[in-house]
Amino acid sequence: MERIAKMTRKTTETEILVELNLDGTGKFEINTGLKFMDHMLILLSRHSGIDLKVKASGDLTHHIIEDIGILIGECFINALGDKKGINRYGSAFIPMDDSLARCVIDFSGRKALILELKLNEECDIEDVAIEDIRHFFNSFAENAKINLHLHLLYGEDQHHKVEAAFKALAKAIKKAVKITSNEIPSTKGVL
Repeated sequence: MERIAKMTRKTTETEILVELNLDGTGKFEINTGLKFMDHMLILLSRHSGIDLKVKASGDLTHHIIEDIGILIGECFINALGDKKGINRYGSAFIPMDDSLARCVIDFSGRKALILELKLNEECDIEDVAIEDIRHFFNSFAENAKINLHLHLLYGEDQHHKVEAAFKALAKAIKKAVKITSNEIPSTKGVL
């Protein structure tokens, strides 16, 4: 069974295309119009091993980033199907120079988000506002229906903090979506 999804989202504010292949090799084609977001999504693809294509345009940076998170989350739901055989859980500790991030996820079918990135609210990171980073993770967790616990344990550089967080998310996803059996990983029989 191929675990792929291709979806579009067109609103009065944005136009987004996302394609992903959970069993890819980390190939990517990313163009959001936002250099920092492109960089983070490239990291997500490369370190998770998921092939990812994202094309996005829109009126405001906030709307673009939020809608990318929504659509990537929806693509995960579609690509995972009934989640038969997946590991379900994933975790990773990832350093990025001065920063250390921890991510623990559960593809449970329920959204929970605990996000502690210790970012300086006064500063943007390159061409993206701090609040938009939080909106991406929230939109992704809500639409992928996952428990996402993402913590920055320490760090100074804003860019490094977020990069460590995206890499930790990628590595946790890689573990969680890996096929490890032919059963639904739940005592309820569904996820």
